[in-house]
Amino acid sequence: MFMDFLRNNKIAAGLLTVLRLYLGWSWLTAGWGKVTGGFDAGGYLNGVVANETVAATYPTYHAFIENFALPFAGTFSFMVAWGELLVGLGLILGVLTTAAAFFGIVMNFAFMFAGTVSTNPWMILITIFILAAGYNAGKFGGDRWVIPYLRSVIFRGKLDKTVTNAA
Repeated sequence: MFMDFLRNNKIAAGLLTVLRLYLGWSWLTAGWGKVTGGFDAGGYLNGVVANETVAATYPTYHAFIENFALPFAGTFSFMVAWGELLVGLGLILGVLTTAAAFFGIVMNFAFMFAGTVSTNPWMILITIFILAAGYNAGKFGGDRWVIPYLRSVIFRGKLDKTVTNAA
């Protein structure tokens, strides 16, 4: 019943829009500051590697940071800065909302695995509702036009064949 409300109700779509805008603004401002401020993740990644709790609790993640992310800190700096900015834009504009929410929650979990708490749990909680709502979370946004267009391009002719084969 609650899932039906989240996925199909216009009131839920309105509430999700407010949550989506709040979350999007949080991501956009964080990303904008990094993109325009010359963000370097090297110090942060070194801090994660030095964190004994992260090493003990998440040894695989610690090894990933130490052996892969840290040597490519410049690439990770670029990915984090632009990832935050693009997630924020996607959520604010309501375009590819569930994809933006998915990549946002992945970044939030990465930050939490690294030992950073900040607002991440709150952002994850809001993102879970957006992901559960699916298309309805972007109903009052660009997804209203983008998703039907993408479906028509991706599934062009495939739906007709399925209906013909079933008959």
